[in-house]
Amino acid sequence: MTYLIILTVVLAAGIVFAVYHHQCVLKERAQTMRDAIRHRDFMFRLPTRGLLFGEKALQEALNGLGQDIRQLASENEVEAWQRLTRVLTHEIMNATTPILSISQAYLQNPALQGSPYEEGIRAIHDTTQGLAAFVESYRKFTQLQDPVLDNVPLLPFCEHFAMLYPALDWRIDIPSSVCLRADASMLRQVFINLTKNATEAGAKRMGLKWEDCLYFSNDGRTIPDEEAHEIFVPFFTTKSTGSGIGLSLSRQILLMQGLHLSLREHPLRSYNATFVIGKERRA
Repeated sequence: MTYLIILTVVLAAGIVFAVYHHQCVLKERAQTMRDAIRHRDFMFRLPTRGLLFGEKALQEALNGLGQDIRQLASENEVEAWQRLTRVLTHEIMNATTPILSISQAYLQNPALQGSPYEEGIRAIHDTTQGLAAFVESYRKFTQLQDPVLDNVPLLPFCEHFAMLYPALDWRIDIPSSVCLRADASMLRQVFINLTKNATEAGAKRMGLKWEDCLYFSNDGRTIPDEEAHEIFVPFFTTKSTGSGIGLSLSRQILLMQGLHLSLREHPLRSYNATFVIGKERRA
């Protein structure tokens, strides 16, 4: 009788400990997801191994919800910047066009040529012309053509693209069977933008790897955490000659194709930055 009591107590204690431990694991998961959302990292996917069937279903739903939130946030961000860009370009062009026209007319006047005023008016003209060209480049952000989607064989596409940059050391790890539903021309523009950013950051080695999504890596300058959350914001740049449009434009191009562009929190091994091109999850 005493033996049975002891055995019952031990079993009960074991069950209580197992339940308590399981609840601690769930609490830790909740904290991890809370921290991810707080830092706007919606790519979290926690494993479902070891969970009961109801908890497993809930975790799968939360994993998917993170992807949905990321998609909606990206779409809303792009839409907001599109509206702002349209307003800014319209107002700036309205102001610069008459200045450019008037200064051009003065420069063509023979009476002004060789006078003390010519240099000053030419400076006004050249500065205004540069500003107009700068603003015009941002019109691309709101005037993209609709993509023409097709099944793009990814391995030959990447190999052909790598040939455009022979000075870089390319490491391509993509199965020959992988196809990406995309507009090949627009996808090539995204690759160009990512490669240009990488080389400007001092990259010598590039990596293209497929694991349910495309990892686009480089060994250039490490992107600090304080910049990582800003790099897709239009006009944001850390380069003195940068326009700050490349990454935001690339994200918009891919969103139009049902794809997403993001920066991986931890770069792939041997690289300092890894961008992820993946299929958007739809509910």
